[in-house]
Amino acid sequence: MEPRSGWTFLSNHAHVVIALAADPTLRLRDLAERVGITERAVAQIVVDLEAAGVITKTRAGRRNAYRINTRVPLRHPIEAHRTVGDILRAVK
Repeated sequence: MEPRSGWTFLSNHAHVVIALAADPTLRLRDLAERVGITERAVAQIVVDLEAAGVITKTRAGRRNAYRINTRVPLRHPIEAHRTVGDILRAVK
């Protein structure tokens, strides 16, 4: 049986965090290209992640720099005993 295509194990939110962990100064345009979604979708994900306390954004010259709070617990009850840092360590 052929596996279904078009889905991944991690969400786009996780993909954005992983990309920012690798390069905290990525522009939204570059994040969108890496994750494979629109710039507008990335902008909304950044808003979501900031509101959840997962990332903080600071201005670095003409660009933004993002800091990831690795101690934030994951949101789903099944993995709430794990943190953002656990995900980042798993995909290194």
